[in-house]
Amino acid sequence: MPADLIRLKPTDFKGKVDPDWCAGCGDFGLLNTVRKVVAEMGLRPHEMLVVSGIGCSSNFPGYFNAYGMHTLHGRSLAVASGAALANHELTVICTGGDGDGYGIGGNHFTHIARRNIDLTYLVMNNQIYGLTTGQVSPTSEHGMKTKSTPFGNLEMPINPITSAIMNGATFVARGFVGDPKHLAMVVRKAIEHKGFSLVDVFSPCVTFNHDNDYPFFRERVRRLEDGDHDPTDWKSACEKAMEWDDVIYTGHFFQKEATDLGALEPILAEGGPIALRPLGVTDEQRDHIVGRMM
Repeated sequence: MPADLIRLKPTDFKGKVDPDWCAGCGDFGLLNTVRKVVAEMGLRPHEMLVVSGIGCSSNFPGYFNAYGMHTLHGRSLAVASGAALANHELTVICTGGDGDGYGIGGNHFTHIARRNIDLTYLVMNNQIYGLTTGQVSPTSEHGMKTKSTPFGNLEMPINPITSAIMNGATFVARGFVGDPKHLAMVVRKAIEHKGFSLVDVFSPCVTFNHDNDYPFFRERVRRLEDGDHDPTDWKSACEKAMEWDDVIYTGHFFQKEATDLGALEPILAEGGPIALRPLGVTDEQRDHIVGRMM
Protein backbone atom coordinates (compact mmCIF):
# COMPACT_ATOMS: atom_id res chain seq x y z
CA MET A 1 0.00 0.00 0.00
CA PRO A 2 1.42 3.46 -0.90
CA ALA A 3 2.62 5.41 2.13
CA ASP A 4 0.21 8.27 1.44
CA LEU A 5 -2.75 5.89 1.82
CA ILE A 6 -1.71 4.54 5.20
CA ARG A 7 -3.97 5.86 7.93
CA LEU A 8 -2.03 6.58 11.10
CA LYS A 9 -3.49 5.83 14.52
CA PRO A 10 -3.41 8.07 17.59
CA THR A 11 -0.74 5.79 19.07
CA ASP A 12 1.52 6.64 16.13
CA PHE A 13 1.77 10.12 17.61
CA LYS A 14 2.98 8.85 20.98
CA GLY A 15 6.36 10.30 21.98
CA LYS A 16 9.39 8.36 23.10
CA VAL A 17 8.87 9.29 26.75
CA ASP A 18 5.79 8.95 28.94
CA PRO A 19 4.18 11.95 30.66
CA ASP A 20 5.22 12.59 34.24
CA TRP A 21 2.14 14.66 35.05
CA CYS A 22 0.24 13.98 38.26
CA ALA A 23 -2.36 11.23 38.03
CA GLY A 24 -5.63 12.87 37.03
CA CYS A 25 -4.01 15.98 35.52
CA GLY A 26 -6.18 17.51 32.83
CA ASP A 27 -3.22 17.77 30.45
CA PHE A 28 -3.52 14.05 29.69
CA GLY A 29 -6.92 14.78 28.21
CA LEU A 30 -5.63 17.36 25.74
CA LEU A 31 -2.63 15.22 24.78
CA ASN A 32 -4.91 12.30 23.94
CA THR A 33 -7.29 14.60 22.09
CA VAL A 34 -4.59 16.11 19.88
CA ARG A 35 -3.21 12.66 19.01
CA LYS A 36 -6.70 11.54 18.02
CA VAL A 37 -7.51 14.67 16.01
CA VAL A 38 -4.32 14.79 13.93
CA ALA A 39 -4.63 11.07 13.15
CA GLU A 40 -8.20 11.61 11.94
CA MET A 41 -7.04 14.59 9.85
CA GLY A 42 -4.47 12.40 8.10
CA LEU A 43 -1.48 14.44 9.24
CA ARG A 44 2.00 12.94 9.50
CA PRO A 45 4.57 13.55 12.27
CA HIS A 46 7.08 15.05 9.81
CA GLU A 47 4.42 17.55 8.68
CA MET A 48 3.97 18.97 12.18
CA LEU A 49 5.90 21.12 14.65
CA VAL A 50 4.87 21.40 18.30
CA VAL A 51 6.42 24.28 20.25
CA SER A 52 6.10 24.97 23.97
CA GLY A 53 7.35 27.29 26.66
CA ILE A 54 7.91 26.33 30.31
CA GLY A 55 5.53 24.69 32.78
CA CYS A 56 3.89 21.34 33.40
CA SER A 57 1.85 21.60 30.20
CA SER A 58 4.86 22.75 28.20
CA ASN A 59 6.40 19.28 28.42
CA PHE A 60 3.84 18.39 25.73
CA PRO A 61 6.32 18.18 22.77
CA GLY A 62 8.27 15.43 24.51
CA TYR A 63 5.15 13.29 24.73
CA PHE A 64 4.12 13.82 21.12
CA ASN A 65 5.65 12.26 18.03
CA ALA A 66 6.42 15.19 15.71
CA TYR A 67 9.08 17.84 15.34
CA GLY A 68 9.19 19.58 18.71
CA MET A 69 10.82 22.48 20.52
CA HIS A 70 10.76 23.13 24.27
CA THR A 71 11.65 26.83 24.37
CA LEU A 72 11.78 29.66 26.91
CA HIS A 73 9.14 30.73 29.41
CA GLY A 74 6.54 32.81 27.60
CA ARG A 75 8.43 32.77 24.30
CA SER A 76 6.89 29.79 22.53
CA LEU A 77 4.73 31.91 20.22
CA ALA A 78 7.73 33.92 19.07
CA VAL A 79 9.60 30.74 18.11
CA ALA A 80 6.51 29.19 16.54
CA SER A 81 5.81 32.26 14.44
CA GLY A 82 9.32 32.17 13.00
CA ALA A 83 8.95 28.51 12.15
CA ALA A 84 5.52 29.03 10.60
CA LEU A 85 6.84 31.78 8.34
CA ALA A 86 10.06 29.96 7.45
CA ASN A 87 8.20 26.78 6.49
CA HIS A 88 4.55 27.54 5.83
CA GLU A 89 3.93 23.93 4.78
CA LEU A 90 4.27 22.79 8.42
CA THR A 91 1.26 22.47 10.68
CA VAL A 92 2.46 24.47 13.69
CA ILE A 93 0.91 23.95 17.11
CA CYS A 94 1.92 25.85 20.24
CA THR A 95 1.18 24.36 23.66
CA GLY A 96 1.50 25.86 27.11
CA GLY A 97 -0.24 26.95 30.27
CA ASP A 98 -2.02 30.05 31.53
CA GLY A 99 1.03 31.44 33.30
CA ASP A 100 3.31 30.78 30.34
CA GLY A 101 0.87 32.11 27.76
CA TYR A 102 -1.13 34.87 29.41
CA GLY A 103 1.38 36.10 32.00
CA ILE A 104 5.02 35.98 30.97
CA GLY A 105 4.05 35.47 27.33
CA GLY A 106 1.21 37.98 27.28
CA ASN A 107 3.01 40.42 25.00
CA HIS A 108 3.67 37.74 22.38
CA PHE A 109 0.06 36.54 22.71
CA THR A 110 -1.15 40.04 21.83
CA HIS A 111 1.02 40.53 18.78
CA ILE A 112 0.76 37.03 17.28
CA ALA A 113 -3.02 37.50 17.35
CA ARG A 114 -2.71 40.95 15.77
CA ARG A 115 -0.47 39.62 12.99
CA ASN A 116 -2.77 36.64 12.35
CA ILE A 117 0.06 34.16 11.88
CA ASP A 118 -1.13 30.74 10.76
CA LEU A 119 -0.67 28.58 13.85
CA THR A 120 -2.76 27.01 16.60
CA TYR A 121 -2.26 27.89 20.26
CA LEU A 122 -3.56 25.33 22.77
CA VAL A 123 -3.44 26.72 26.31
CA MET A 124 -3.96 24.30 29.18
CA ASN A 125 -5.59 26.69 31.60
CA ASN A 126 -5.62 25.39 35.18
CA GLN A 127 -5.80 28.80 36.93
CA ILE A 128 -2.59 28.12 38.88
CA TYR A 129 1.18 27.90 38.53
CA GLY A 130 1.47 24.14 38.92
CA LEU A 131 5.14 23.49 38.13
CA THR A 132 6.27 25.87 40.89
CA THR A 133 3.83 24.18 43.30
CA GLY A 134 0.78 26.38 43.46
CA GLN A 135 1.06 30.15 43.11
CA VAL A 136 -1.58 32.54 41.75
CA SER A 137 -1.62 32.82 37.93
CA PRO A 138 -3.10 35.42 35.54
CA THR A 139 -6.35 33.41 35.35
CA SER A 140 -6.72 32.67 39.08
CA GLU A 141 -10.01 33.92 40.47
CA HIS A 142 -10.27 36.99 42.67
CA GLY A 143 -10.00 35.95 46.31
CA MET A 144 -8.35 32.60 45.56
CA LYS A 145 -5.96 31.46 48.31
CA THR A 146 -2.64 30.09 47.10
CA LYS A 147 0.94 29.89 48.37
CA SER A 148 1.60 33.38 47.02
CA THR A 149 -1.77 34.79 48.13
CA PRO A 150 -2.53 33.17 51.51
CA PHE A 151 -5.09 35.87 52.34
CA GLY A 152 -6.75 35.76 48.95
CA ASN A 153 -5.88 36.96 45.45
CA LEU A 154 -6.34 40.74 45.18
CA GLU A 155 -6.10 40.85 41.37
CA MET A 156 -8.80 40.30 38.78
CA PRO A 157 -8.12 37.51 36.27
CA ILE A 158 -7.46 38.02 32.58
CA ASN A 159 -10.13 36.85 30.14
CA PRO A 160 -8.25 35.01 27.37
CA ILE A 161 -11.27 34.80 25.05
CA THR A 162 -12.10 38.50 24.96
CA SER A 163 -8.39 39.37 24.87
CA ALA A 164 -7.81 37.16 21.82
CA ILE A 165 -10.83 38.57 19.98
CA MET A 166 -9.92 42.19 20.68
CA ASN A 167 -6.29 41.58 19.69
CA GLY A 168 -7.29 40.24 16.27
CA ALA A 169 -7.30 36.45 16.54
CA THR A 170 -9.38 35.00 13.73
CA PHE A 171 -10.43 31.79 15.52
CA VAL A 172 -11.20 31.68 19.25
CA ALA A 173 -12.59 28.71 21.17
CA ARG A 174 -12.66 27.13 24.61
CA GLY A 175 -12.75 23.48 25.59
CA PHE A 176 -12.88 21.31 28.70
CA VAL A 177 -10.90 18.09 29.01
CA GLY A 178 -13.86 16.56 30.83
CA ASP A 179 -15.84 16.80 27.57
CA PRO A 180 -13.42 15.08 25.15
CA LYS A 181 -15.68 14.79 22.08
CA HIS A 182 -16.51 18.47 22.18
CA LEU A 183 -12.86 19.35 22.82
CA ALA A 184 -11.81 17.30 19.79
CA MET A 185 -14.30 19.19 17.65
CA VAL A 186 -12.95 22.64 18.56
CA VAL A 187 -9.30 21.53 18.34
CA ARG A 188 -9.82 20.17 14.84
CA LYS A 189 -11.56 23.35 13.71
CA ALA A 190 -8.70 25.39 15.15
CA ILE A 191 -6.02 23.40 13.32
CA GLU A 192 -7.97 23.54 10.06
CA HIS A 193 -8.43 27.31 10.32
CA LYS A 194 -6.07 29.45 8.21
CA GLY A 195 -4.79 32.10 10.60
CA PHE A 196 -4.13 32.47 14.32
CA SER A 197 -6.30 30.10 16.40
CA LEU A 198 -6.62 30.07 20.17
CA VAL A 199 -8.18 27.22 22.10
CA ASP A 200 -8.29 27.95 25.83
CA VAL A 201 -8.63 24.55 27.50
CA PHE A 202 -9.91 24.04 31.04
CA SER A 203 -7.38 21.50 32.30
CA PRO A 204 -7.79 21.08 36.08
CA CYS A 205 -4.71 20.81 38.30
CA VAL A 206 -5.66 18.07 40.73
CA THR A 207 -2.72 18.76 43.04
CA PHE A 208 -2.63 22.53 43.62
CA ASN A 209 -6.01 23.94 42.57
CA HIS A 210 -8.89 22.49 44.53
CA ASP A 211 -11.20 25.41 43.70
CA ASN A 212 -11.46 24.95 39.91
CA ASP A 213 -11.59 21.16 39.87
CA TYR A 214 -13.51 18.73 37.66
CA PRO A 215 -16.78 19.00 39.65
CA PHE A 216 -16.56 22.81 39.49
CA PHE A 217 -16.52 22.77 35.69
CA ARG A 218 -18.93 19.87 35.19
CA GLU A 219 -21.61 21.76 37.13
CA ARG A 220 -21.17 24.94 35.09
CA VAL A 221 -19.91 24.18 31.59
CA ARG A 222 -22.42 24.67 28.77
CA ARG A 223 -21.67 24.18 25.06
CA LEU A 224 -22.23 27.19 22.82
CA GLU A 225 -23.17 24.75 20.08
CA ASP A 226 -26.24 23.70 22.06
CA GLY A 227 -27.66 27.21 21.66
CA ASP A 228 -28.01 29.69 18.83
CA HIS A 229 -24.64 31.41 19.12
CA ASP A 230 -23.26 32.93 15.91
CA PRO A 231 -19.42 32.75 15.88
CA THR A 232 -19.22 35.62 13.38
CA ASP A 233 -20.77 37.97 15.98
CA TRP A 234 -17.82 39.28 17.99
CA LYS A 235 -20.03 41.22 20.41
CA SER A 236 -22.05 38.13 21.30
CA ALA A 237 -18.83 36.12 21.59
CA CYS A 238 -17.39 38.58 24.10
CA GLU A 239 -20.62 38.68 26.10
CA LYS A 240 -20.73 34.88 26.30
CA ALA A 241 -17.03 34.75 27.24
CA MET A 242 -17.55 37.15 30.14
CA GLU A 243 -20.10 34.90 31.84
CA TRP A 244 -18.45 33.18 34.79
CA ASP A 245 -20.87 32.14 37.46
CA ASP A 246 -23.44 29.35 37.36
CA VAL A 247 -22.81 29.03 33.60
CA ILE A 248 -19.42 28.99 31.85
CA TYR A 249 -19.49 28.57 28.09
CA THR A 250 -17.21 26.36 26.04
CA GLY A 251 -17.11 25.95 22.30
CA HIS A 252 -16.52 27.97 19.15
CA PHE A 253 -16.79 31.61 20.27
CA PHE A 254 -15.52 33.53 17.27
CA GLN A 255 -14.23 33.18 13.73
CA LYS A 256 -13.62 35.55 10.87
CA GLU A 257 -11.99 35.15 7.50
CA ALA A 258 -8.85 37.25 7.08
CA THR A 259 -5.67 36.70 5.12
CA ASP A 260 -2.90 35.36 7.34
CA LEU A 261 0.45 37.15 7.52
CA GLY A 262 2.28 34.48 5.55
CA ALA A 263 -0.06 34.88 2.60
CA LEU A 264 0.40 38.66 2.67
CA GLU A 265 4.20 38.37 2.34
CA PRO A 266 5.01 38.11 -1.40
CA ILE A 267 8.37 36.37 -0.93
CA LEU A 268 6.70 33.40 0.79
CA ALA A 269 4.65 32.70 -2.33
CA GLU A 270 7.75 32.29 -4.49
CA GLY A 271 9.61 29.01 -4.67
CA GLY A 272 8.12 27.15 -1.72
CA PRO A 273 9.07 27.41 1.96
CA ILE A 274 12.05 29.65 2.72
CA ALA A 275 13.57 26.95 4.92
CA LEU A 276 13.89 24.61 1.92
CA ARG A 277 15.34 27.12 -0.56
CA PRO A 278 19.03 27.52 -1.40
CA LEU A 279 20.75 29.74 1.14
CA GLY A 280 21.56 32.45 -1.39
CA VAL A 281 25.12 33.13 -0.20
CA THR A 282 28.44 31.59 -1.10
CA ASP A 283 30.35 29.30 1.25
CA GLU A 284 32.82 32.12 1.86
CA GLN A 285 30.06 34.56 2.75
CA ARG A 286 28.47 31.98 5.05
CA ASP A 287 31.77 31.33 6.83
CA HIS A 288 32.36 35.07 7.23
CA ILE A 289 28.93 35.62 8.75
CA VAL A 290 29.26 32.66 11.14
CA GLY A 291 32.80 33.72 12.04
CA ARG A 292 31.64 37.17 13.08
CA MET A 293 29.10 35.60 15.42
CA MET A 294 31.55 33.35 17.19
